[in-house]
Amino acid sequence: MTFQSKSRDSSEDIQAKRLVIKIGSSTLTDANGKVDAAYIEQLAAQVQELCARGCEVIIVSSAAITAGLEALAMPPKRPESIPILQAAAAVGQLELLRAYARAFEERHIRIGQILLTRFEIENRESYLHARDTLEKLLELGVVPLINENDTVAVDEIRFGDNDTLAAQVAILLKADLVILLSDIEGLYTADPRLDEDAKLLESIGSFTEEIVSSAGEAGTSRGSGGMVTKLEAARMLMAAAIPLVICEGHVPHAVLDAASGKPVGTRFAQGDGRRQAGARKLWLALSGSVKGSVLVDAGAVKALRERGSSLLPVGVGQVEGEFASGQAINIRTADGFLIGRGIVNYSADELRAAAGRKSSDIALDASLHHLANTEVIHRDQLVVF
Repeated sequence: MTFQSKSRDSSEDIQAKRLVIKIGSSTLTDANGKVDAAYIEQLAAQVQELCARGCEVIIVSSAAITAGLEALAMPPKRPESIPILQAAAAVGQLELLRAYARAFEERHIRIGQILLTRFEIENRESYLHARDTLEKLLELGVVPLINENDTVAVDEIRFGDNDTLAAQVAILLKADLVILLSDIEGLYTADPRLDEDAKLLESIGSFTEEIVSSAGEAGTSRGSGGMVTKLEAARMLMAAAIPLVICEGHVPHAVLDAASGKPVGTRFAQGDGRRQAGARKLWLALSGSVKGSVLVDAGAVKALRERGSSLLPVGVGQVEGEFASGQAINIRTADGFLIGRGIVNYSADELRAAAGRKSSDIALDASLHHLANTEVIHRDQLVVF
């Protein structure tokens, strides 16, 4: 699909003053799997208008691997080999940077490249250094161009998709809005490629099992994301009280319309009036890779959602996965619906032994008595979705 221009009212107010724009591989590439330079030029035009209105813009860009495969004259289908992926990324990051630099320099916009892995997000010191660097770039009028550092990232430290990375960056910088530019108009009641009766969901204020099930499976051969990863990003951002818009990236002026609050795509915005969780709590609960899950009973669900309580062993019904104390785990209802995430104070084996038991009972257990008064997840290290 080509990007077409249309007339706009230049007096329209931009509601978001700091926004993160994420562009997926399928949006940045043409039908032949090549980087679409014309699309980047049109994106630059929208960013120029945003900057002229006083906005701070951060771009999270996919397609480094795609650009590398193109430069190396390799087939556009995403390889399975990690060394090939990393080699393609090493070449492609430079090619992609050149494409952005050409388009943005023509409009007198300076860009600065930032490559991140999960290590920089999980490590508190690196996290704060990354924040300070990004803040200084914005202060200097530079548009940060962010990508995962696929040249060194492996499964243990990679984000796996730039939707999650965009959400992490937005939380890090306390952005006003995140826009995910995709090859689909938004979230539908079913996969519109398979169901002609699927309807676009224009506004979502909270998650339900029906919304999650409508996401389907992921994406295209040129990327690693899909609607599932976009919903994961939406969960994180709603916990941070940061609105998210998912929209078709080639719709004329999609970025400007989303930033102006116009109805475009699907907008996720917290609808229950909850305040944003504290910055440190968000970092603790959302920065780490998830190592396992606990399934909790209805009483625990109510206590977490309505009273902001800590999670106690008595409310845990089942433990999934292997994890150590201090790692991030998901909290799910008895039927598996995700309701929260936090830093666990038990190992998986300890929690299996303590699950469903009261503190007084745990205190009498020789192998667990040291955990008798310890929450599974303290409320200061827990985020409820």
